[in-house]
Amino acid sequence: VQLQASGGGSVQPGGSLRLSCAASGSTSSYSMGWFRQAPGKEREFVAAIAGTTEMTFYSDSVKVRFSISRDNAKNTVYLQMNSLKPEDTANYYCAANLFPFRFSGYRDDYNYRFWGQGTQVTVSS
Repeated sequence: VQLQASGGGSVQPGGSLRLSCAASGSTSSYSMGWFRQAPGKEREFVAAIAGTTEMTFYSDSVKVRFSISRDNAKNTVYLQMNSLKPEDTANYYCAANLFPFRFSGYRDDYNYRFWGQGTQVTVSS
């Protein structure tokens, strides 16, 4: 599975962006995640959507402002980011893997096998 992330850019605080992650081939059974890494910081979980149940998971810092969704017909996962804050500035990565039912490790980056390149999001006035 190859992943291509896009949609990053520069936005003012309070603005919105939508990131896309396009996958090669059918990924409808794959769970998809978004992670981010700011300079000098470790990569952190942002959001994930399960492959079969389409349950969604969010970090506490974004769960009210961000929304993850998928379009299986387009093999694409989206991350809608609203009310952006300067602390959201980071390189955002999408990831994918097949996980079993009732898997509990969506928030751990080491569980994901496939990764896309990052797309930079900068929130600044």
